Amino acid sequence: MPVGLFRVCLLVITAIVNHPLFFPKENGTVPENTEEIIQKMKEREESLRLEQLRLEQEIADQEATQKALEKAAAVVEESKEEKVRWDMWTALSMVIFLLIELWRQDFQEGNWQDTGGEEDDMAVLGKAFKGVAFPDKAVLASFYEKRILGTTGDMARMREMVEGFADDLLEALRSVCNRDADMEVEDCMGVGSMYENWRVRKPFVCDLIVPFAPPEPYCFCCQTWCSGDSFPPDEQGYGTIKVCRAGEDATGCICDKTKLGEDMLCLLHSQMSSTRPSSEMEDLLCFKNTQYLDADQVMKWFQIAVTKAWNRISHKYEFDLSFSLLDSPGALKIKFKSGKSIAFNLTPVVQYENSDVYFISHFPRSSLAADIPSSTHWFLTFAVYERRFIHLVSKTLPANACHVSCLQILSFLHGKQCSLTGPSGLTNYHLKTVLLHLLQARPSQDWGPEKLEARLQDMLKFLEKCLHEKKLYHFFIGNGKVPAELGFPIIFQRAEPLNLFRPFVLRRDIYRKMVDTFHEMLRNMSALINEYTVHIPLAHTNGIRKEPL
Repeated sequence: MPVGLFRVCLLVITAIVNHPLFFPKENGTVPENTEEIIQKMKEREESLRLEQLRLEQEIADQEATQKALEKAAAVVEESKEEKVRWDMWTALSMVIFLLIELWRQDFQEGNWQDTGGEEDDMAVLGKAFKGVAFPDKAVLASFYEKRILGTTGDMARMREMVEGFADDLLEALRSVCNRDADMEVEDCMGVGSMYENWRVRKPFVCDLIVPFAPPEPYCFCCQTWCSGDSFPPDEQGYGTIKVCRAGEDATGCICDKTKLGEDMLCLLHSQMSSTRPSSEMEDLLCFKNTQYLDADQVMKWFQIAVTKAWNRISHKYEFDLSFSLLDSPGALKIKFKSGKSIAFNLTPVVQYENSDVYFISHFPRSSLAADIPSSTHWFLTFAVYERRFIHLVSKTLPANACHVSCLQILSFLHGKQCSLTGPSGLTNYHLKTVLLHLLQARPSQDWGPEKLEARLQDMLKFLEKCLHEKKLYHFFIGNGKVPAELGFPIIFQRAEPLNLFRPFVLRRDIYRKMVDTFHEMLRNMSALINEYTVHIPLAHTNGIRKEPL
């Protein structure tokens, strides 16, 4: 209680002491400083206002910066979304492109050969056939009987005569050669149109190939463009032949590539055999200072050997033998006293491993020889397999099938057109390649004799398509559908398809000439066929309508 009274008294005293009436003089100066206080307050207010404006400006700048950042983030996010969408479309486009590329490669490797089961599938191939009247069945049958069959009846006798003489000539060649130093010549084989029974143009020429091998202890080591070694694109279809000692790898011993020094010897080769004189290699028909077989040297040796062989047996025959063409070293001609002559080609070849693929030194009557990169590059010929394939397929076709007739008629028309307008890049080998593709693509029943007109149209349209695309693929190289019965080497089936029209891609003048010749042949086809066709009575053509292609 006393404490509470004390607190109340203390509060009253403090209030009385601090009352302004008790100190009038001390508080009399307050009114005098009011203006100064007001001025300071105004200055303070102004500074606060300015500070507020500054803060508002900073806040506005921060908000603008925040909005800019948000906008930039939105743009980045949108660009990311667009990039994701673009990447998706890019990936989808790439997948589509890869699918198209895979389809195109599959198209090249064999599926592209399928022409379908309907004849109308090929009617959309090109414009060259518009307005071209195609001879009907009766006209084609009459033309084939009169012009083709009437001129090819003596081919069998000619083949028999040429083969018999060639065997005798090669036997004499073996007798005049040094068995220890010269090449060993094997029996000849007939290839080409004369032995596939579709040659139509005279003079008839038999093509014979003669395999040869080096003397012991040497052997041939063959390398092709598809054997894993790097070959330029213009050398596809070629290979090289290296002369090696038996048991030696084709790459040779390291002592042939490295200088061992005077006090070092190779453990595999003696000092006498480690270096081979260039004269020894030249005796083995190699290119100068190399171990690679030289095609020019081979042909020179072969011509000399054939001349010696003929001199030995010439007394047995009542005709003369001579080399007929300077640009074709293996071209021979038999001249009878009556003035008649028989031409044939005898060309040396090298067997590829244990197959019937051969390296050929020169192509008779062909422009391919001019395209060979060098005399150490040999072109591969598949002529033996081509002959076997035609023979194999012929067994499955109907009696009197029209496949050979189609090739004969087309070859005749092409030859006649070339005689009118001059030669072109298109050859009979291209025509045969077209037939081989169609034989594989078409079922057997489509090759009956009554289908001659339709199949001839197929060949022309297929050839037109190849000319338009500048692509005609080799039948065997890259073709995985080759019948297993042929025993064809798998290395060539797995190789990239070889485009036979590739040389014409850059040589536009030759390509233009080839296309023009083909179109001229189409326009002149009816006239050329009618020229060699006997008159057909109207009764034979009733019910047969002549339609354009």
